Amino acid sequence: MPFFKTPFNGYSVRFSPFYESRLAVATAQNFGILGNGRVHVIDLSPNAPIINELIAYDTADGVYDVAWSESHDSVLVAAVADGSIKVYDTALPPHSNPLRSLKEHAREVHGLDYNPTRRDSFLSASWDDSVKLWTLDRPASLRTFREHAYCVYSVAWNPKHADVFASASGDCTVRIWDVREPGSTMIIPGHEHEILSCDWNKYDECLLASSSVDKSIKIWDVRNYRVPVSVLNGHGYAVRKIKFSPHRRNLIVSCSYDMTVCLWDFMIEDALVGRYDHHTEFAVGVDLSVLVDGLMASTGWDELVYVWQQGMDPKQVLHVMAADRESFVQTLQP
Repeated sequence: MPFFKTPFNGYSVRFSPFYESRLAVATAQNFGILGNGRVHVIDLSPNAPIINELIAYDTADGVYDVAWSESHDSVLVAAVADGSIKVYDTALPPHSNPLRSLKEHAREVHGLDYNPTRRDSFLSASWDDSVKLWTLDRPASLRTFREHAYCVYSVAWNPKHADVFASASGDCTVRIWDVREPGSTMIIPGHEHEILSCDWNKYDECLLASSSVDKSIKIWDVRNYRVPVSVLNGHGYAVRKIKFSPHRRNLIVSCSYDMTVCLWDFMIEDALVGRYDHHTEFAVGVDLSVLVDGLMASTGWDELVYVWQQGMDPKQVLHVMAADRESFVQTLQP
């Protein structure tokens, strides 16, 4: 399967919504504690055992997340540890990037999500306990959402309702918001420990998932959230990231500090339907392709990005990055 080596520790990986072979990767030096960052834009090659790096953008601080624009196929945004959001356009020459730097958050920006319905706006989640709403045609945020009592790690737009989103926080709650309302419309005290990620089901706009330091994933029906629809246990440490499948209603993928990526069917008793143990450090980023059913990607602190088809073994390495091919081959030799 395709296999990509980054010079820094991986933090996030996202498939392009426009090109089935293109991904963006967020990385940070020294495990994101101190040092530089880099955004990689990579292309899978169908005809050769190579992953090509299209371009890379360096930052003075670590990059914790990336998100592709839903309206411009060459534009992406990056969440940076200095509290800024960098906007890049891969169609422009390197000296023209970043297009802009949006700096309002007082602490690290940890999560980003582009609106898939309206396609003109995106959200940022920060360790300053806030969420901000942005559009690329304005230099300042449209609105700041302040209710969480601790770091906000993740934000996710509802796939059917263009004004509704969820946020996951270290204050152990998930909050549901409507940008037309003055405050949050729902508070779900979902876990007894920090909540690190949330995502909406792509086929049922009332189903929401959360993952936590408590090692569990919970599926909620927001129409009756007193008791979760399902609780998924199987990870050995904190569950860092979750994503619902864009192709199958009941599938959700997760990655964890236990170094594994897991695939779940939350509607059956034995919910764990796949476990991948290809990473050798914390697995912190995972994504599913919107364009190719079953195509998965993950990244971790082992400085590796894997891309593979569901059901196959990510460790069967068939591709290496062109720019680092020789050192890759050396690391794989006994």
